Amino acid sequence: MTTLKRVDVHVEGIVQGVGFRPFVYSLANRLGLAGRVHNDVNGVHIEIEGAHAGVEAFLTALERDAPALSAIERVTVVSGEPAGHHGFTIATSDPGGPRRALVPADTATCDDCLRELADPADRRHRHPFINCTNCGPRLTIVRGVPYDRHLTTMAPFGLCPDCAREYHDPGDRRYHAQPTCCPACGPRLVLRDARGTELCGDPIACAATLLRAGRVVAVKGLGGYHLAVTASDERAAATLRGRKHREEKPFAVMAADLAQARRLADIDDTAAALLTGRARPIVLLPRRDGPLPVASSVAPGSRLLGLMLPYTALHHLLLAEVAEPIVLTSGNVSDEPIAHEDGDALTRLSGIADAFLTHDRAIHLRADDSVVRPLPGGITVLRRARGYAPEPLALRRPVPRPVLACGAQLDNTFCLAYGRRAFVSQHIGDLGNHDTLRSFVEGIDHYCHLLDLRPEIVAHDPHPGHPATRHALEIAGVDHVAVQHHHAHIASCLADNGDPGPVIGVAFDGLGHGPDGTLWGGEFLRADLTGYERLAHLAPVPMPGGAAAVRQPWRMTAAYLRDDHPGLDVAARNAAHWAAALTAAHAPLTSSAARLFDAVAALLGIRDTITYDGQAALELEQRADPAETGAYPAALTTTGGPLVVEGGDLVRAAAADLAAGTDPAVIAGRFHNGVAAAITRTCVEVRHDTGLTAVALSGGLFHNALLLDRTVQRLRAAGFRVLTHVRVPPGDGGISLGQAAVAAALDGR
Repeated sequence: MTTLKRVDVHVEGIVQGVGFRPFVYSLANRLGLAGRVHNDVNGVHIEIEGAHAGVEAFLTALERDAPALSAIERVTVVSGEPAGHHGFTIATSDPGGPRRALVPADTATCDDCLRELADPADRRHRHPFINCTNCGPRLTIVRGVPYDRHLTTMAPFGLCPDCAREYHDPGDRRYHAQPTCCPACGPRLVLRDARGTELCGDPIACAATLLRAGRVVAVKGLGGYHLAVTASDERAAATLRGRKHREEKPFAVMAADLAQARRLADIDDTAAALLTGRARPIVLLPRRDGPLPVASSVAPGSRLLGLMLPYTALHHLLLAEVAEPIVLTSGNVSDEPIAHEDGDALTRLSGIADAFLTHDRAIHLRADDSVVRPLPGGITVLRRARGYAPEPLALRRPVPRPVLACGAQLDNTFCLAYGRRAFVSQHIGDLGNHDTLRSFVEGIDHYCHLLDLRPEIVAHDPHPGHPATRHALEIAGVDHVAVQHHHAHIASCLADNGDPGPVIGVAFDGLGHGPDGTLWGGEFLRADLTGYERLAHLAPVPMPGGAAAVRQPWRMTAAYLRDDHPGLDVAARNAAHWAAALTAAHAPLTSSAARLFDAVAALLGIRDTITYDGQAALELEQRADPAETGAYPAALTTTGGPLVVEGGDLVRAAAADLAAGTDPAVIAGRFHNGVAAAITRTCVEVRHDTGLTAVALSGGLFHNALLLDRTVQRLRAAGFRVLTHVRVPPGDGGISLGQAAVAAALDGR
């Protein structure tokens, strides 16, 4: 006699919108089991019964063979009495109770859909919106949960009979694929001129013709509009720069496939996996030597090229029609948020774009492209957005009460945390811009709605002038927690690695207000998630003119060298203002590592003024000779308080080498090595006093791959365990995770 068994199974994680229910349906039928499966507000619920061996095999295969896009966090199994089910069914979603189901990230078009796209016999041949349960838009079209069609921006598009049949067939790849559609029932692609008038002909072919003629075309993507020109056309790229008011910051380039990308950059296995993975980020890669089919205005003066591959069917079709790589940069004027609503895009971009390749499927939530950079032994995330958000980060310990962390002013993200999950938002941007601030506020509301979450704790930067802080303090009925900027950086690295600390935290970045009234940015902290102590820092120097010194790095050279600049070009170039800078009435003290890098960049003639944040330090890294092994020394001093690292020693050594005729590339290499050596020596001294043997590296300066690599090598050689960022940026894009981790840890004490 066969022994029957019944279990109720609840699966949590990313299990909606990824084909999980049809997977369960097929598995149950293959094993001859009965019951039902349905979505609920927390995930997927399964009632399964049948032969004991079959149920056990089901439970094993449920996690082992789950769909590729799913991410199971927890499976709860409760035994019960068989209910006499006949057959296995997929039931309707249960909308009751607090919503806790996870919304998946937007995903690049899968290989199955690409085969259909290219097949003249398929009814979706050349359909720009082709998708299935394994790919397509997710976060950017979702208005609510459970993740069902009527709660997405696909709701206005009624399914035709053929699509309806696929949508309701559990054996079909498009079963409950919410964005599913075809040419008969899906969104409509159009090409419009700058006034919004629809242009005749095949929209893709006509857009390609315009691109090849040197025109700027706005292209509606998953998370917003992009601006496109052919990558080889210098005049078009320069025109786009002028219209967009983006003077020098590099543009991203989209190649049709990996083979085309390999003609532009050096691509190893790690880079290839990033380029072809489902997230499809922009990947920063070394440019190939020799002439390239990329205009000089695309990435002026950079050894790196930001490359990505198509992630929508529309991209694939357009790249095939153009037959060469294209620039694809955010659809905005510099410092504004990316345009995602059709009317707003036409208004804001009509002075930039000559035409708009657009459609009538709304984007509910804007999302920029993610940016990553391969490193020896791993990657660093520079911007976490489309393809990654809103997938949660697992936390080491559960959060006692729901937390909202409002993040930093620049490169803002926010974070919502509950249970063992932290949801770091997509990249928001600079909150100094009014439209970006509005996007920040709307994004928080949307995430709270999706997660059915009301924060009880709100974490923020202590600086009262930051827009994110002002918004945090306006939220009533919550506990407010202020988290110092550099403590948040180190806490972010700890949370990213699932490490509670304490560690020696090295926070090297631009500027963050310290409790002593100075501007911090070159910090060595004893830190865990509940507190920190400042153990060492770069020697403070004046910032002549305050914010002017950020925009004009030569001012920091003056601050470090003062009158000790015999024959140096940087002083000659800025002679008219040098003396005034040294006597500037407004010159706040700063220990910022970024300002130290700025000083050396200007000293070497790389950059006296900048046009975007971090430009001088980035170009200094680009100039450095990676083969250089020499290192400038920096003294450590103390007066009974924290150790002081004399960064000025590095600047003066670089100046002496420059005066002696040393190649600037060699000087830049020695400077990077000198900073890495100073970090290591300081950590060794701190270890002697504290016994700490782990170091966490965080802050925007560790976007610098050369500095990060040299520092990690030296620290490991000195016997340290080194933590670096893995899942969130080391810069301000990771601050919100650190704030949330600190607030949760303090709440749990």
